[in-house]
Amino acid sequence: MKDVRIIVTGGTIDKVHDTRTEGLAFSPDGATHIPKMLQIGRCHFPVVQLLMLKDSLYFDDADRDAIAAAVTAAPEQGIIITLGTGTMGQTARFLSDQVGDKTVVLTGAMRPFSLSSSDGDFNLGGAVVAAQLLEAGVWGVMNGRTFSASMLNKNVEQGRFDA
Repeated sequence: MKDVRIIVTGGTIDKVHDTRTEGLAFSPDGATHIPKMLQIGRCHFPVVQLLMLKDSLYFDDADRDAIAAAVTAAPEQGIIITLGTGTMGQTARFLSDQVGDKTVVLTGAMRPFSLSSSDGDFNLGGAVVAAQLLEAGVWGVMNGRTFSASMLNKNVEQGRFDA
């Protein structure tokens, strides 16, 4: 089994309801939900690294460079990156030729973990398993499916990731 590191970058999975704006935002204290999600699943071994809390729709190449640097610097061979679904495919393809012999799995959620009926914990659990078992490269795990970076595309009309 590979050791696993989760690099947190934001996205819907980590958002909360903002009572001031009546929208979704990141927690004012800058916290991530990922440790709590792992605790609920009794999954104790991944290292969690908070890199940023940012909506992926606002990612630029500097953000993707920071993610690539965090992946490269990590001692673990299995890496999970939590991020927004809006640009997940673009980020996966950006990272494809930069990860060396590591297995990098991108995942996130269509609905925040902080709200009921989130898909975030299901997707995170799938990503933890995938990061340990898949071959080196960049992958996405969403909605019970595994996608290579080149095939990772969000179906906006259906609200899911399809092959």
